[in-house]
Amino acid sequence: MLISPAYAQAAGGAGGADMLTSFLPLILIFVVFYFLLIRPQQKKQKEHKAMLAAVRRGDKIVTAGGLIGTVAKVIGDDELSVEIAEGVKVKVARGMVSTVLSKTEPAKGDDKDEDDAKEAEETKKD
Repeated sequence: MLISPAYAQAAGGAGGADMLTSFLPLILIFVVFYFLLIRPQQKKQKEHKAMLAAVRRGDKIVTAGGLIGTVAKVIGDDELSVEIAEGVKVKVARGMVSTVLSKTEPAKGDDKDEDDAKEAEETKKD
């Protein structure tokens, strides 16, 4: 006879170790996805949110639609008035600002850090 008989294999006693080894590749894939995709995306989103919060009058920006202009006025927490040409102003949602090309120097009295530094110096003198 050319065919050898097949016998049933004995059942494994430890099911926990098999379960761990079967889930180990899935766990490793999730860890790799976290460090290569999820974490950098969260960091980039945090930086973009900080950039949007720091937009002020005089900054040159690019909108999500590709318009390049200068912030003429900060209307509110979520709205800007942007001058895209001489005498042409449009309202833009703050969230639609994709990048800030150039920042302007803060106007005197606008910068909170300068005020805090002055207060700290005054308290040291007293």
